[in-house]
Amino acid sequence: MFFRDIPGHEQEKQRLREMADSGRVPHALLLEGPEGTAKFALARAFAQYLHCEHRADGEACGVCPACRQHAAMQHIDTIYSFPVVKNNSKPTISDDYVREFRDFVGEHPWMDFNAWTAKLEATTAPSIYVQEGAELNRRLSYTSHSKAYNVVLMWLPERMELAAANKMLKLIEEPFPGTVFIMTSDNPRQILPTIYSRVQRIAVRRYPAETVAAWLASAGVDAGAAADAAAVCEGSLNRALQLVGAKGDNDRHLDWFIQLMRLAYQKDISGLKAWSQKVGAEKREPLTRFLDYCLRMLRENFVTNFHRPDFNVVTAKEAAFSANFARFVNERNVLAFIEHFTTARNDIFNNANARIVLFDLAVTVVLILRK
Repeated sequence: MFFRDIPGHEQEKQRLREMADSGRVPHALLLEGPEGTAKFALARAFAQYLHCEHRADGEACGVCPACRQHAAMQHIDTIYSFPVVKNNSKPTISDDYVREFRDFVGEHPWMDFNAWTAKLEATTAPSIYVQEGAELNRRLSYTSHSKAYNVVLMWLPERMELAAANKMLKLIEEPFPGTVFIMTSDNPRQILPTIYSRVQRIAVRRYPAETVAAWLASAGVDAGAAADAAAVCEGSLNRALQLVGAKGDNDRHLDWFIQLMRLAYQKDISGLKAWSQKVGAEKREPLTRFLDYCLRMLRENFVTNFHRPDFNVVTAKEAAFSANFARFVNERNVLAFIEHFTTARNDIFNNANARIVLFDLAVTVVLILRK
């Protein structure tokens, strides 16, 4: 991975380059920010830059042995640590899934946790288990094969179990010589505070809409579709790709949302029952995306009431519906909307019966709309 392959973030890239070029590399670094902002790609580019034998003009050379190993995610002094699912037959560590992880990074370079969960066919959220700390301690006890650093690239340290986090804390407090931890977090507040206080942090912010639109257009996406996706993706490259790759899904989600709200307004219980049966037939992952979409639409409709269109991030079709519907999402009911849709989303993610959850939600919407 090269810095030039990553859209935007020029200040962050320059800061990482200066660390490497000056030799003042912290032993523990955290890139923190929202999902889909290319943090792990930045970490990979930084690790390659650290190990490159002939870097120049702010980039790794791409041809030395270290760069070729990084391209294959097989650099001898680089360890990947990431959430996995429990393997009951033996202690579970990242190395058990390293082949799957390499494939995943190739398919999803901006690191979509939901896609990783789906790839593992996990019924519970992947975690970093206590055995990971012991394995890192064992591997880092060996000196690096190169003159550079032993690097640990850790994706989502907030997913560490407490016992694993305590082992990681010891490795950070008493690091092996020449070891560099580069961690990337979507939710830094969930990291063990004693670890968070001991790392040097770089904030990686959401992408501006114009950066996302330009990046999509450079990849061959139609300018109109790129602009629509950039407007509603909330600065996430993963979300932008989902929107342009499944525009029909976005339209379908809007249709389902409109049907739900109209039927609820009419207090059509039999219609809501049929709606919940039809929508509930979808699989878990598409349904959680739909409920995420509903949450966004509720927020956008609430904001519409402030009559500040520059605050809204909606497509033209969404704006047309919201023009008449927004008055039904107000200060009296917006928190109830958010609470119940969030609960439904989490219940379905945890394998509750989707049809039952959606029908219960639909009936609740009837009541909320009357507030």
